[in-house]
Amino acid sequence: MSWRTAAYCAVRPALFRIDAERAHHAALATLRIAGDHSLGRALLAATGGAGRSGSGGRNGGAGARLLGLEFRNRLGVGAGFDKDGVALRGWAALGLGFAEVGTVTRLPQPGNPRPRVFRLIADDALINRMGFNNAGAAALAERLHLVRDRLPRGFVVGVNIGRGRDTRDEATVDDYLAAYRAVAPVADYVTINVSSPNTPGIRDLQEPPRLVALVEQLCAQPVVRPLVVKLSPDLSATGFDSTVTALADTPAEGLILSNTTTARHALRSPARTEIGGLSGRPLRSGVVSALRRARELTGDRFAVIASGGIFGAEDARHAVLAGASLVQVWTSLVYRGPGLVGEIAAAVSGR
Repeated sequence: MSWRTAAYCAVRPALFRIDAERAHHAALATLRIAGDHSLGRALLAATGGAGRSGSGGRNGGAGARLLGLEFRNRLGVGAGFDKDGVALRGWAALGLGFAEVGTVTRLPQPGNPRPRVFRLIADDALINRMGFNNAGAAALAERLHLVRDRLPRGFVVGVNIGRGRDTRDEATVDDYLAAYRAVAPVADYVTINVSSPNTPGIRDLQEPPRLVALVEQLCAQPVVRPLVVKLSPDLSATGFDSTVTALADTPAEGLILSNTTTARHALRSPARTEIGGLSGRPLRSGVVSALRRARELTGDRFAVIASGGIFGAEDARHAVLAGASLVQVWTSLVYRGPGLVGEIAAAVSGR
């Protein structure tokens, strides 16, 4: 554990007295404000500890070419933290190699009623039932267009898209197509979220025939971006195998393993009974197993992104050894703080 992470953990009890969603918005606001000023960016770089703007070197990690893109390092923040892409300059200054923003939907939506984010402190986990609260795909596209030329070279931005909560089943494909058309011109890659537990019916899209048809239609659009598919950790072994195998015959270029889970195994925290998707340390072993299985089934067919349970350098190394091309963090930032960026970026630099 770096001194940065130790310092954060020392003050964390005070931070955790704040409601989880309010604290989340405060962190995003801090990143946004700091990212817009040179002094703030310098402070973020020092806080993250990933070298000079995270671009490599002694602590910054090595870059990689994946999805046809140049990543300055292999560590990113997962979708859901910065749904509307408000803090991209801050994420870049902190030292990350990429940020995945969203999930955004075709139209703005408020998400589910509050409270909808819960800390499971004894388990290093969160439960959320946010419900794709976002300002809409067009608003995100405009924001990304305005900030694009102020982002450092090699900092990749992915956009995660999903279906609206009130979208009828027969209009699902149109919903994804509209969101894709809005964000593809400004995104480096696009992820389709077919695995959130908080939008009714969306996980049915993981059925191979429906998923293959959706991927093929998205990849046939006039603006083509590398397409990544985010899968659920709750797929059965047979379902996972059939879905991944089917995707190998589509134009999709990447997999994210995985989304949040509805499972509640051996949790100790009082909030464990809350409805929603569980993220954090309890997902670690399942993610590593899924990474290995995806590589067994498809070899190097996909760029595979590990997402879930990455709480330090050792977790990240295990994910890479299991087959991850890139690593995302989210819940671990809440529990271990921004100093985690430098630790993990250096750990995954040698793949």
